[in-house]
Formats: sequence, structure tokens, C-alpha cells
Amino acid sequence: MTVIVANDVPPAVRGLLKRWFVEPRPNVFVGTVNKRVRKRVLEYVFRNSPNLGLLVLNSDNSQQGFNVESFGETDRLPVRVCGLNLIAEKWDGVSEEETG
Repeated sequence: MTVIVANDVPPAVRGLLKRWFVEPRPNVFVGTVNKRVRKRVLEYVFRNSPNLGLLVLNSDNSQQGFNVESFGETDRLPVRVCGLNLIAEKWDGVSEEETG
């Protein structure tokens, strides 16, 4: 399963995302696509709206069962603490390089 949380999606990109995902809330897309389709969809999204910020959660074989990736400027920062994927809304004093 893949969950995409986007910031201010343009109508054309939003329409494309709705081909593979359902949109239970504005700018939140949920669907089951394989890795190749997910990669191609994200390439298309960034080609047509390069300033878009995305938070992508997808299934994997980790202990939690999912992986978190951030692309562009987002309101939330994915962090990895003690092997767990977490989402920080506000985190003072820590840069993205330290959380990687």
C-alpha cells in the first residue's frame, strides 16, 4: 500500500494521481501500486510540478511494515529514531542531514 500526502496539488497532477489512488481527504492519496508504478507516478508528478512537497509512505519488509520518504518542502519531517520511522511536525535544533 502507498499513501501520498501532498501540499497544494495542481488540478492536472491531482487528476493523474486519482487514476491509481483514491483521495479520502484533499491532497491525501491512498492506493496499492507496485514499486515501478509508484516510481513512474512520482517522476511524472515532479516533472509537472517541481515545487510540490510530498510525504510518501509505502509498504516494505521492515519491522514497522512501512517506509517514509519526503520529497520537496513539506510541513512534516520524517525522522528515524531507534530504527522506527516517525513524523516530526516541529523539531527545533535538528537539521535534515542529522535525521537522514
